[in-house]
Amino acid sequence: MSNRLNALEGALVADALAMPVHWYYDRLALKRDYGRVDRFMPPRNPHPDSILHRSRYTPEGPEWDILHDQARFWGVRDVHYHQNLKAGENTLNFQLALSLYRQLESAGRYDALGWLRLYIDSMLTPGWHRDTYVEEYHRAFFTNLARGRKPENAGIADIHIGGLVPVPALFAGLEAGGEELLRLVRTHVSLTHNSPEVLEAALSFTRILLSMEAGNGLRESIFNHASGWVSERKFVQWSKEPDEAVIGQRLSPACYIKDAFPAALYLSWKYAGDFSSGIIANAHCGGDNCHRGAVLGALLGFKGPIPGHWLEGLAQRP
Repeated sequence: MSNRLNALEGALVADALAMPVHWYYDRLALKRDYGRVDRFMPPRNPHPDSILHRSRYTPEGPEWDILHDQARFWGVRDVHYHQNLKAGENTLNFQLALSLYRQLESAGRYDALGWLRLYIDSMLTPGWHRDTYVEEYHRAFFTNLARGRKPENAGIADIHIGGLVPVPALFAGLEAGGEELLRLVRTHVSLTHNSPEVLEAALSFTRILLSMEAGNGLRESIFNHASGWVSERKFVQWSKEPDEAVIGQRLSPACYIKDAFPAALYLSWKYAGDFSSGIIANAHCGGDNCHRGAVLGALLGFKGPIPGHWLEGLAQRP
């Protein structure tokens, strides 16, 4: 089980490192604002690529408010998505993953309805998290819930890589393996990201982790269990180019699973055996580097050891 916990901690570290430069698409601005991202740093305003001024959420009633005191920043230009977080803290989806892991550890089993109760209670509690941005799938879930859908049917067919964030928590918090773990991953991810693409990616991600647990190498496991997403020939060819060209020209740095999952796998392949270099490279690629970090951090961190300074700097550990 220790390696499974490494996977979760690796994901948390990758997210916390990328957090201040999350959704930067202007790499020159990223370097101007933060320099070399090789340590945990706090975010700061302004965020030149923020789209909060275009984001909208109106709860169906005050009892369904999931923005709380952060609602006043929506519609405002240049606001950092994670402006209230401190160095080493995790973004919202990873905070939820930590809650999931703790629930699994406490209960000793997976309970979908129990998780949904915890998720709903957490999101509706003012101050439970201090993140300013709340992803589209959360907003849609609570809108559907308010309109009468049952919690288990309130999710949407979201196609963003954020849907993979719970996978390391499920892997670390459960003793299940093989088909049982794959079934539980599918059940959980479909609660919020019920799209074929995200579910396929989540299962490929899980199979890679299980393959590594069985003693296979990271690179071998990627090509054996994500062949529909990646190509060894392309990876070898791309490795001759800068990372910011691969994730920017070959693959989009954005959050859509079609490119984001292969991008995370590419960085995992390239930096196999070098956890720190991999998560630093991911942060510098910008875009949805936090959620790519769920995959990259878990795969690079699985066999460990994760350098101690990363774990010591995390605000919360499992």
